Amino acid sequence: MTTRRSVLGLLGAAPAMVALPAAAETTETTKAAKTKDVRSFERFLADQAAQDKFSGTVLLAHRGRPVLVCSHGMAYNSVHNTKDTIFCVASISKIFTAVAVAQLAQAGKLAFHDPLSRYLDGFPDKVTLHHLLTHTSGLGRPALGSGPPPTWQSFDEAMTGTLDLVRATPPQFTPPGAEHRYSNDGYWVLGAVVAKVSGLSFFDYVRAHVFRPAGMTRTDYYTKPQVLAAKDIAHPYWTQPSGGRVDGTASPYFPYTNGPAGGVYSTVSDLLAFARSYGKVLRRPFVDLITSGKVALPPASLPAQTNFYAYGHVDAIVADQRVFGHSGSGPGMANRLDVFPSADWVSIVLSNYDTSVDPIVAAAREAITG
Repeated sequence: MTTRRSVLGLLGAAPAMVALPAAAETTETTKAAKTKDVRSFERFLADQAAQDKFSGTVLLAHRGRPVLVCSHGMAYNSVHNTKDTIFCVASISKIFTAVAVAQLAQAGKLAFHDPLSRYLDGFPDKVTLHHLLTHTSGLGRPALGSGPPPTWQSFDEAMTGTLDLVRATPPQFTPPGAEHRYSNDGYWVLGAVVAKVSGLSFFDYVRAHVFRPAGMTRTDYYTKPQVLAAKDIAHPYWTQPSGGRVDGTASPYFPYTNGPAGGVYSTVSDLLAFARSYGKVLRRPFVDLITSGKVALPPASLPAQTNFYAYGHVDAIVADQRVFGHSGSGPGMANRLDVFPSADWVSIVLSNYDTSVDPIVAAAREAITG
């Protein structure tokens, strides 16, 4: 496999703002990729980067084999994004939390219909684990909110502090199940359930029972100090009202961890390994269970014939093909994992810009589905 790297452009920046050059690292596509018009997709991706709309790494794989890996832009300062760069995957993290809950259900240690109050004190009796997994519990603060910067400096402080905030926040709606309203806090609560049932910290449980069996050797819940010290972790570049971008790690709102809801950092290769390992971390019926739609969603920005929320996954039909996975976004982050089970394709987009990657995701879907 040969590799080429080219610099597509260099933009100046004011001292407080960041404008990043669009360097590209690309693998040669295989014959299988050419039949799916991946070359056209590669050109589209390069154009997005040249317009400074994308910085990150994209991987397309068929039958477990990468047929395109392409990187653009900068991880931070003068360090280019590459196929090995680690990105915060944001809400793609919810997949791993859902897998952890499903593993405990598979082992008979909990059930999806169990009331949350069976495991944690101070929560409504009518809220079930199913409600939390499908964002229909009503628990938690709005997904986009305001408030003072977080001051937690450990996983334990972050978990305890978040649960205290959730307990003190009135439900967004009642009764549970009446609405679907996205709740990051709900997935923190699920993380606490995993810890209670397993006897391990949530983070240690996922490392041992999800990341390790899946062969995800460079994936972890990296903390703010680890991100700042690392040479292979991309910094999030946060778009400001002026249109410029700043390094989000310098913001007081950059948290110690985003925890079970959004705290996973990973690479495209590790996410491909996970997508190929569902049968290793769960038995097939439970894989089908957590990836299959439970709650109908309204039309999204990406074209789809149907769109449902499952357990930590979004389940859709695109061009008569089933696609499941999840997106992940935040200040300086825009990501997507798409798994096409019947066609055996995987599409992964990881970006350290918060410019929407929906056009790239849509182009990848078109390249795959034809």
